[in-house]
Amino acid sequence: MHLTPAMQDFILHWGDMGAKWGTNRSVAQIHALLHISPAPLSADEICELLNLARSNVSNGLKELQSQKLVKSSRKLGDRRDHFHSIRDMFDLVNTVIETRREREFAPTLAALREVQKQANEDATPKDVKKRIDETLDTMQMFDDWYGEVSRLPRAVQLGVVKMGARIARFLPKGTSS
Repeated sequence: MHLTPAMQDFILHWGDMGAKWGTNRSVAQIHALLHISPAPLSADEICELLNLARSNVSNGLKELQSQKLVKSSRKLGDRRDHFHSIRDMFDLVNTVIETRREREFAPTLAALREVQKQANEDATPKDVKKRIDETLDTMQMFDDWYGEVSRLPRAVQLGVVKMGARIARFLPKGTSS
């Protein structure tokens, strides 16, 4: 496979975004390459195309597999694993959201529940308890919303997403508080 300038720019940008998404540049570049590759690639091919060390690619592939963003497959007559990203963009986005929810959001909810319990048992000031309660309630509301929406059939989810901001036209105008 030959990387065109557009392909290289895509991979480089995805790599730059990796730091903002909480992963390192090499891992994000590996994912970007597998995302745009028309066929699964071996680790050796990834090394060659991205000019990365084999150990870096191996570790990156393990991380991407643990995040369920990359899967491996075999080819007849080839002992090597070949890797591919989730092909369906809707599934990819859902996987990213669910993985981040499990890794970041759910543990924060659990920690907030513990903090709330502790605050109710110690000398935490009433106004601080109220702020903790508001934080937990709001985060729980969004998590519950996500849980309900994620169980909807894909066609319904797509319809809701496509409606997007158009629904705001039907809601009362006002300032947020």
